[in-house]
Amino acid sequence: MEIRLDVLLAILGMALVTYASRAGGYAVLRAVRPPPFVQALLRHLPGCLFVAYVTPPLLAGGPPAWAGAVVVIALQLATRNMAAAILAGVGAAWGMHAGLAALGWGG
Repeated sequence: MEIRLDVLLAILGMALVTYASRAGGYAVLRAVRPPPFVQALLRHLPGCLFVAYVTPPLLAGGPPAWAGAVVVIALQLATRNMAAAILAGVGAAWGMHAGLAALGWGG
């Protein structure tokens, strides 16, 4: 196996830029107190990103994905155990998908 210098430099460059962008944000927020609207934005941004990541596959996934989402929400509310809720949701979606495929109603 040959290590190509251009590929190695590209990987190292991307790693450096990624680290600098993350560390730079922490450094700036330590040195400068952001205005209240930025603080509010940072408090609500993770939820917005989660919805943006989850919504398209949920809409495209059909009934198995919806069933999995319902199981995740119900189990999370009942137990407050995110890992168990996600595992149960994936299991429910997989089970419903397999069941529908066995009946000839889906791929």
